[in-house]
Parts: sequence; structure tokens; C-alpha cells
Amino acid sequence: MTATELALQDEALTDPAAVDDIEWAVRLLAATPTHEGRDPELLRQWARRADEFGSRLAPVASTARVVERDDGLERMLLARYTSRPPTVELYTDTLALAEELVDARGWRAWYPTGSVRAAALAHEAVHAHLHHGPAKAALKQALDHTVLRLGRHRMAGHVAGAEEVAAHAYARTVCGLGRGPLLLTAALRAELTRPGREK
Repeated sequence: MTATELALQDEALTDPAAVDDIEWAVRLLAATPTHEGRDPELLRQWARRADEFGSRLAPVASTARVVERDDGLERMLLARYTSRPPTVELYTDTLALAEELVDARGWRAWYPTGSVRAAALAHEAVHAHLHHGPAKAALKQALDHTVLRLGRHRMAGHVAGAEEVAAHAYARTVCGLGRGPLLLTAALRAELTRPGREK
């Protein structure tokens, strides 16, 4: 890692807003197993394509049951979708901390009151949509990651983490956020892993 990369990493920890949404998506992909050693430009290309895919999705209705829990801080989760039965778990303690961070960092213009919860629900609705419908294949096509080619035929491959990037972009778009939820996720992670933080 170069001195410039270290400086950028330090800046991201102290001021996560200094890193744009696509760069946060690249970092998410880079930290995803199977992407170790991948070309950063390839990760950036996938991040952009997944972001564009998510931001262009038509509104997705969720039929999943919503269950509120209060153990998200220890799990480091805002929300989670499970498919059997279709359920969205919302972690109220993490949502409350996210709202506190938005106020403390002066990000309320980006994340209006109540938008963190709305974004979490929208994000999980896309996970359900990609899990149950043809959109998963459409995302693979949009990413244009070829894993096998035979003459003019090719097979599109799965890109680990791309669904997460698409879900964040969708939530940003449908909730009209000034910045994507990945920024808030990064700020939450930094807060939850801060030395000396009370558990």
C-alpha cells in the first residue's frame, strides 16, 4: 500500500464522507471473499455497473414480513432478509445509532429523518427481488463478467458482492438520499469498532 493509499484510508476512517459512493462500493467488493488480488479497475467497473443496475430498477414491492429486533449492534446489522419464510429483520438499536450518527456528522440533508429505516426496507426488498425473480440473471448480464465462452456463446458469471452494491444503489435512488447507504454503513462500522466504545 502506498503512502497516498494509506492517507486516503486514514481520511476514510476519520471522514467517511470524503469517499464517494462508487469508491465505497469498490471497497465492499474488494473486501468480499473471492476478490482478493482482483484488479482494482475491474472492481470499479463492476461497482459502477451494479450501482447503475440498482439505481435503474423499477420500484420493488416487498411482501416479506417485517420483524423488529434490538440486537443489531452486537451483530453489526441494520437489517437482514431471510427467504424461508420471507422476512426482513430490522435492528432497532442499530437504526437508532445510525440516526444519531447522521445528526452528529451533519448529514441530515443527505438522510432525512426516517429515511434510514426506509432505506433499510428498500435495500432488503431488492435482496428478495433478486432472490426470487429473473432480475438476478439481468444483474449478471449487466455486470458482463464472462466465465465461459464457446464460440459466440458465453456464460455470465456471478460477482460476489454485486447484489449488495445494487441494493444500496436502489435504496439511495428510491428513498431520494443525497448519499448512498454504504457511507452510513461505513460510518456505523467505524463507530462500532472504535477503541473504547462501550458495548
